[in-house]
Amino acid sequence: MNTHPSEDDLHAYVDGLLDGERRAGIEAWLAHHPERAVEVRAWQQDAQQLRASLAGAALTPNPALDPARLRAGLARRRSRRYAMAAALLLGLGAGGLGGWQAREWTRPAPVAMAGPPMGDAIAAHRLFAARHDLQPDRVADDDGLQDWLDANFSAPMRLPDLRASGFRQTGARLLATEQGAAALVVYENAAGAAISFYIRPPGPQRHLLPRGDRRDGELLAQYWSRGGYNYAMVSRSDADSTDVVKRALADSI
Repeated sequence: MNTHPSEDDLHAYVDGLLDGERRAGIEAWLAHHPERAVEVRAWQQDAQQLRASLAGAALTPNPALDPARLRAGLARRRSRRYAMAAALLLGLGAGGLGGWQAREWTRPAPVAMAGPPMGDAIAAHRLFAARHDLQPDRVADDDGLQDWLDANFSAPMRLPDLRASGFRQTGARLLATEQGAAALVVYENAAGAAISFYIRPPGPQRHLLPRGDRRDGELLAQYWSRGGYNYAMVSRSDADSTDVVKRALADSI
């Protein structure tokens, strides 16, 4: 399916009302739009839970319990679904949304931190900072986002000032980890290039980080710990982008 399916099409897909060709088209479209696939999967779970709760009960039809109506309300909170998708992505430490299985939604986290550090910062950057079609939880005003960060975290560090390098704060998103709240603050320049600032509580066993960096494909995460939080700034791994972050961190930490 090359065209964007309507909400009615997606509801019909969840309710099993589409023929084989139309269903295959929806599935092909969802395979290329993982954020909507996560939301549709959540709709399916809602519908299954609702059917299970009403199984065997001879109730008078209630429009308020109609699955399509319930899903319409959920659609109005789509940005929260995206945040939940990010939280699940961060908790699992995996980059692929399409391969999730239902058992993974409730699988306990490993006791020790697996893999290279701050993979969640890179995942959050890919999911939110590198895209322009998802609305942030908070849009930056003339004074920036420091007050927003201070309101959500206990004594976080000052946000780096990248204006001399042509990057300004554009928005922020509150995320979640199993250890507590995390946040992503996005900077962009006039060309649309993005750099993100990520804060999270330390991992299992309060694992704090020495200053370092790691590459993941086209991205570089420069990370450190300070004041009880783990931090990272993620940018493209080219020399110009990484130098912008290095200069900012030299003035900040």
